[in-house]
Amino acid sequence: MTQPTPPAPIPMTYRDAGVDIDAGNEVVERIKPAIRRTLRPEVLGGGIGGFGGLFDLSGKYKEPVLVSGTDGVGTKLILAKQLNRHDTIGIDLVAMCVNDVLVQGAEPLFFLDYFATGKLDVQTTVDVVGGIAKGCEIAGCALIGGETAEMPDMYPPGEYDLAGFTVGAVEKARLIDGSLVREGDVLIGIASSGPHSNGYSLIRRILARAGVTPGNGGLDLDLGGVKLGDALMEPTRIYVKPVLELLAKHDIHAMAHVTGGALVEKIIRVVPKALGLEIDPSAWPLPPVFDWLQREGAVADAEMWRTFNCGIGFVLMVAQDQVPSLEADIQRLGLAHWRIGEVVKADGDERLKIG
Repeated sequence: MTQPTPPAPIPMTYRDAGVDIDAGNEVVERIKPAIRRTLRPEVLGGGIGGFGGLFDLSGKYKEPVLVSGTDGVGTKLILAKQLNRHDTIGIDLVAMCVNDVLVQGAEPLFFLDYFATGKLDVQTTVDVVGGIAKGCEIAGCALIGGETAEMPDMYPPGEYDLAGFTVGAVEKARLIDGSLVREGDVLIGIASSGPHSNGYSLIRRILARAGVTPGNGGLDLDLGGVKLGDALMEPTRIYVKPVLELLAKHDIHAMAHVTGGALVEKIIRVVPKALGLEIDPSAWPLPPVFDWLQREGAVADAEMWRTFNCGIGFVLMVAQDQVPSLEADIQRLGLAHWRIGEVVKADGDERLKIG
């Protein structure tokens, strides 16, 4: 007896498995104009579509030192999703990377991003990458490449993650490594734009304790002319262009980007071990968003200083006689700033005093 022919298997596609190549191609086409606006003359080959980004360093530096950095934006992404606000989180991503390489005196040259999601939402992806391109414009670095990874079963629906990578360069003779820091140097703190991209796991717990959710209007609370939600989503300030201008005119001994670890860990990192810091938190006003977080979370001062930037996003260390001219230029550049402390001799193992 002849056996019946089994039915032919239904052909499977990559889309059936959860990966939509056409959606990925649409994202690329829609973000090309934003990417082109970030390109610098040193970018070769148009900067889009190759297997690797090309950047020509010849003629710009005599003894170039490359400075690289990578970072993400942490759980601020969760708040962005809850508020359906994806167009500025890319600025945070760029800022966290370029501000770090700036600390060593480097000019950020180019940037690459990694966007990973379970299922690609074209508009969300375009908004995120558009923010990345905007951040690169602000920093003056080229968005030279990136990766959009659609990975079903790796991420729940609607979730995505971000990582960023930047490379900067500085003349070897102009590299800032903290070795010039001396006792008596003054700390000039430049204002942050808000919590930047640190402490959001604690922020979200405080919001939950206060009963604030996107749906109940709590994020519309007025904080001196700014809504709570807007203050929390304000993108990380990018300090690159003004600080590079300051570096060209002033003898800055060291710099610090105030991120995770905040005032307690980040500034002392660039000071030689024989020296310490005295920081006076009364020297600048605590921005309303931090005041609200501290009150609603009953957060101790010490915990605030180690978790949040508390209004200081970037720090310059200079000799006392340089302070007036430096402050005049910072003022001209439109940046709020304060003298927040000074470099002192280390008192044994105690190198940092706050308050």
